[in-house]
Amino acid sequence: MAWYDGAKPIRVEGGIKARTRRGSIGSTWWSRRFIDILERICDKGRLSRGRAYARQGQVLSIDLSAGKVRAAVQGSRRDPYEVVIRIEAYAESRWAAVEEAIAAQAVHRAKLLAGEMPAEIEEVFAALGIDLFPRDLDMDCSCPDWGFPCKHLSAALYLLAESFDDDPFLVLAWRGRTREQLLGSLAEDTAEDATVDVLRVDDVPFADRLADFYAPGATAHRPERRPSAAAPDLLLRVFPPPAGLAGTLEPAYRRLGDA
Repeated sequence: MAWYDGAKPIRVEGGIKARTRRGSIGSTWWSRRFIDILERICDKGRLSRGRAYARQGQVLSIDLSAGKVRAAVQGSRRDPYEVVIRIEAYAESRWAAVEEAIAAQAVHRAKLLAGEMPAEIEEVFAALGIDLFPRDLDMDCSCPDWGFPCKHLSAALYLLAESFDDDPFLVLAWRGRTREQLLGSLAEDTAEDATVDVLRVDDVPFADRLADFYAPGATAHRPERRPSAAAPDLLLRVFPPPAGLAGTLEPAYRRLGDA
């Protein structure tokens, strides 16, 4: 334990306070998922002291950007400590694959466009071999404490989890995709789907269809459907000869059909 661990922090006015005054922090599946990871990889005693800091309002600011969270936490010294928490922000190519996978799931896409975060979205990331939530964290604090994480980092982590309750899209923004970017892309996919004309038939120039234009059942793309020969009595059935001329015209019809 560091020599100053027992020192009381300097009280601050206007700090960010955790909403929950006792028990667990985090009320939604995404914030609880993040806290479960923290409690698995971090020292529980230091996390406990961090919760106390978070509830006292010792965190002065917390800012999230792609791959990084920065926070200022007031400890027992005059100057606040600087906290940095890093994860991998995914490249554009990975996000393009994620958005394509989400767009392929109509329910996921509809929920996100409605401002909801579907629990199954974690499975979308996993199917692509990547993580939505980090398995570990690269963290630094300017305090001289040697523990991992120190109470300043722990306080920032708990308030970060609570911010996910307020806006689950921050989880995605931390990975490199803002709410506006993701929903804009999904809205474009939806608009493209809506403009698809299922009755559209590609036009083929008449000159390219001369060989089979008059063949029954044939098309420019499926000439194999064109019959090789007409039935001998086809013309008789389609164009019956006038009354009184049947005996005269029937032989000529049959010869033409055979030809």
